[in-house]
Amino acid sequence: MKILQKVAILIIIIILPVTLVLTAVRICLTPTFLEVEYRLPGFPTDSYGFTLTERLHWAKISSAYLLDEISTSELASKYLPNGQPLYNAREIEHMQDVKNLTKAAFVILYCGLGFLVSLCIIAWLIQWQKDYWQAIQYGGKLTIFLIFALILGVLLNFNQIFTAFHGIFFESGTWLFHFNDTLIRLFPLRFWQDIFLFIGGVNLLVALFLIFFSKQLMKK
Repeated sequence: MKILQKVAILIIIIILPVTLVLTAVRICLTPTFLEVEYRLPGFPTDSYGFTLTERLHWAKISSAYLLDEISTSELASKYLPNGQPLYNAREIEHMQDVKNLTKAAFVILYCGLGFLVSLCIIAWLIQWQKDYWQAIQYGGKLTIFLIFALILGVLLNFNQIFTAFHGIFFESGTWLFHFNDTLIRLFPLRFWQDIFLFIGGVNLLVALFLIFFSKQLMKK
């Protein structure tokens, strides 16, 4: 039992940061996040003509695609008012890659949430709450360390982090586009920088709350 408890504690510490980050990623795919993001002060306008309303419309459709609410063929059938396809063939291919990555990430998210909740119930049943909340506390501290590293990297050299991220998850060259391609017009570099900072900020606050909450429970 001791060995199982130690393994469970280690898994909690590792899974918590991953689950928190992926939860924030899921929030970034909501219409509300897009509504706020495009209206932030200093957010770059589209020099090729998209209005705010058009940007929001197409961005929400793109988000719906990543959430598997519309198919690839439906996305490919979308056309801009000038008669051009919303996305060209290379952009569609990249969107498919992103969708596959998103689906895999959310499987991890839901499994992580299920594990944490299930283990919390088990810990309560076998009177193991103190160790469980201690592990949550350690996981929160690990999250804070990782988030500080992420935010520092974004502030110092976001381009390098952005390139490294794509280099890990996508085939070389498949994620590079022209400035007049729709993907760049809808989602400029500022968009992704804000997402990284949002994920970092939200997880920092949640991790601090979990550390405080777990400490309070351990006092009882």
